[in-house]
Amino acid sequence: MAAYWLSRCIIQDPVQYKKYTDQVPGILQKHGGKVLARGGRYQVNEGPDTFNRYVVIEFPTLEAGVNCFNSPEYVAAAAFRRAGGGVVENVVVEGGEATH
Repeated sequence: MAAYWLSRCIIQDPVQYKKYTDQVPGILQKHGGKVLARGGRYQVNEGPDTFNRYVVIEFPTLEAGVNCFNSPEYVAAAAFRRAGGGVVENVVVEGGEATH
C-alpha cells in the first residue's frame, strides 16, 4: 500500500539547505519515491504558521519511505540541513483509511 512522506520545513540558510536538496531527488528515486509537492504555494488553514516549505512524497510502501529516510545516502545529505540549513518535521504515513 502506498505511503506518504510529509515534511514541514523552515529554511534557515538557503545556501546550506540547497546542498541538501540538490542530493535528495536521486535518493528518493532510488527508493521508489515520487515527489507530489515540493516548495509550491500553500495555505495554512489551521494551526501555527511556523513552517515555510511543505513537501509530499509518495512511496510504494511505508517501509520504503522509512528505509529511504534511514539510508546512508539520505543521512549524509540531511547532515547539510541539520548543520544549520533548516529544520524539518517529517512523518511517513500509510495511505488508506485505517480508522474503523
